[in-house]
Amino acid sequence: MIIVTGAYGFIGSFFVEELNRNGFTDILPVDDFSKSYKQANLKGLQYFDKIDRERLFTYLDSAKQTIDAVFHLGARTDTTEFDTAVFERLNLNYSKNIWQYCSRHKIPLIYASSAATYGDGSLGYEDNHRLPFLLHPLNPYGVSKNDFDKWALQQEEQPPYWYGMKFFNVYGPKEYHKGRMASVIFHAFHQIRQTGKMKLFKSHRPDYEDGMQLRDFVYVKDVASVLLFMMQEKPASGLYNLGTGQARSFLDLVKATFAAMEAEEDIQFIDMPEDIRDKYQYYTEAKMQKLREAGYRQKFYSLEEGVADYVRNHLMKHEWKQ
Repeated sequence: MIIVTGAYGFIGSFFVEELNRNGFTDILPVDDFSKSYKQANLKGLQYFDKIDRERLFTYLDSAKQTIDAVFHLGARTDTTEFDTAVFERLNLNYSKNIWQYCSRHKIPLIYASSAATYGDGSLGYEDNHRLPFLLHPLNPYGVSKNDFDKWALQQEEQPPYWYGMKFFNVYGPKEYHKGRMASVIFHAFHQIRQTGKMKLFKSHRPDYEDGMQLRDFVYVKDVASVLLFMMQEKPASGLYNLGTGQARSFLDLVKATFAAMEAEEDIQFIDMPEDIRDKYQYYTEAKMQKLREAGYRQKFYSLEEGVADYVRNHLMKHEWKQ
């Protein structure tokens, strides 16, 4: 049995689909399944049961199946949320419980960390085990993820294999429920369809031109491929970046979206909302040497390739309405 938390969400549900594509159906999705607007994410997928996240450990106490791996992908991911109690309960304490269960029962654990842990990037983006203790994330979400990374690194009792995957800017199918937190590509597609234009945030730093804020955008299909690799190949335990290793601008991203839609470019710049202005990352770029040295050889989608696939093979087919 493979357990996937956050299975109603973006990356979690896509990973369940990836497991199905690779012949795995003995899957236990875990999430808050009361959120009916997410139900399309698991539609048509194969799994033997599903369980509410609050009942997971009670369920496991009586489960008879052998657990082959736990993918803990569930978390509160809203970077504009400032209620630290929410993050402490869902991102920190719940993750500790999963870690301890996997440690006691000798179950491999792959969990979602985040590039938000790196803060303003002034200390770099190396996925070594010294840096988390020096970092200052810019929001409570990033703090909660970094706090768990630090806690995990200090535990004497560990799962037999464990991987904290530092996701960079993931985009792609099954993010349709995320609202404001969905990728710029998703929002660009709809803005362009509705108005023929796309609005991007102005830069509020003199060292970055408008639209030239940089991110490491990684396609969810690559993320799922790496997660499967970690389970099957079992490299050395620890923290791993999961991006492409290539920072690209938001202007590049929007131009790629116009191109994929075969629409004429019309890009406007607007002020960034004040509530995120001083917490905004202007540059992220994953250092990918560690994952490559662990044996992952597959080529990542370029930004243009990923956007074209997402737009033409998913968004234009109206998947978000299903």
